[in-house]
Amino acid sequence: MLRRSNTGIVEDLTIQPVPTSRRTGSPRHLFAVWFGVQVMPLTLVTGVLGPAVFGLGTASSIIAIVVGNLIGALFMALHSVQGARLGVPQMVQARGQFGFYGSLLVLVVVILMYLGFLASIVVLAGDTLTALFPSVGTVLALAISTVITLAVVVFGYDVIHRVNRLLLGLFALAVVLIAVYTGLAAGNETVTTGSFSWVGFVGMASTAAIWQIAYAPYVSDYSRYLPDDASPASSFGYTYGGAVIGAVPMMVLGTLLVTVAGGDGSIAQLGDIMPAPVKVFVLIMLFLGAIDAAVINLYGPSLCSLAIAQTFRPSWSPGAAARNTVAAVTALIAFIVAVRFADDFLVNYSNFIHFLTCLLIPWSIVNLADYYLVSRGRYDVAAFNDPDAGYGRFNLPALLTYLIGFVVQLPFMAGDFYTGWVAERMDSADLSWLVGSVVSLVVYLLLVRSDAFQRTPDTPEPINA
Repeated sequence: MLRRSNTGIVEDLTIQPVPTSRRTGSPRHLFAVWFGVQVMPLTLVTGVLGPAVFGLGTASSIIAIVVGNLIGALFMALHSVQGARLGVPQMVQARGQFGFYGSLLVLVVVILMYLGFLASIVVLAGDTLTALFPSVGTVLALAISTVITLAVVVFGYDVIHRVNRLLLGLFALAVVLIAVYTGLAAGNETVTTGSFSWVGFVGMASTAAIWQIAYAPYVSDYSRYLPDDASPASSFGYTYGGAVIGAVPMMVLGTLLVTVAGGDGSIAQLGDIMPAPVKVFVLIMLFLGAIDAAVINLYGPSLCSLAIAQTFRPSWSPGAAARNTVAAVTALIAFIVAVRFADDFLVNYSNFIHFLTCLLIPWSIVNLADYYLVSRGRYDVAAFNDPDAGYGRFNLPALLTYLIGFVVQLPFMAGDFYTGWVAERMDSADLSWLVGSVVSLVVYLLLVRSDAFQRTPDTPEPINA
């Protein structure tokens, strides 16, 4: 846990490396964080996409959900290991791969991602609140959800972890109750395999994978206070387990609400199939789960925004006041976006997930390849804040890989706003994330090992964090 500072229980560090004296906690605490953020309406909605958008039956939707989550969670759990090792936010570490100024490209992209997810989660938190209190209007429900989210972010890292550990058992009970009453709503109907298409299967599996990969830009933010000798296997395992065990049941239940219970997978339908006391409890937990997920999607962009500002003033060491000011502005922007898109949420969310594919994959692959295969976890953390030392201003191999990894995905991408020529010839099957992963890995390793991009003699080698 964090030591109290002169600001009380408010976290006083932001993007600075966490000193050894402040490192504490256990990797097992990561399970509660990554399980808790899955128990929310947005996870249910993601499962609804299988039958509602991709036209899959029950069995094929469930298999696609499982496969996608198992693959996607590998990416995010590998990133989680980096937090304890280096003690800095994930996107500050991007300077070690992209260069001090080159990382700005990735930081801007990630902030846009945060805003999209934050607005999406706030929309469904508001829907859950109005289901609990029908007299509360949409705008007021969105405002309440946003304010509560901001209030938690103000306290920071320690409170986020404490809240998740406190709610872990209640979140698990809510998942069980949703499963029980979804099964009861199905009555004596036989679950059928329904329709199947490779296009739909790949689409749903890709959506589930991207759901997990989307956590990659900030997953290590929640492990950075762990002792630097924390077991990498434990950090990986608890993160992976929490993410998969939380997401898969919720997505599967979203699918079943449509294919078995015969509804639209909405919060209103979920409330209709439960007795009043159970409904109230489950909706409260879904609301708190949504707030939990909204918190990490507000905390993260606050740190990223500070990292952008510090890029132009390296000597600046932002504190809690700076983080919370940025958080308040970000929350306001997300609230406005949520109000704008609340009425057409499902379509906008599906399109947004597809867009994330092209933007997140190249960065994640460059980060993981550099950490595990090139630098092997050895970084000079102090050099992250110095444009003239260690990692330079721009790292061309990383930037070129990011550009190539983005461009190469376009022909394979399929969505309402854009479909590439290869995807069109494959009946709109979206393989962009898979192609982008392989190409980005190969390109980056070739570039960093080529003579043209070898380190110059005056560039210090990375050292242990």
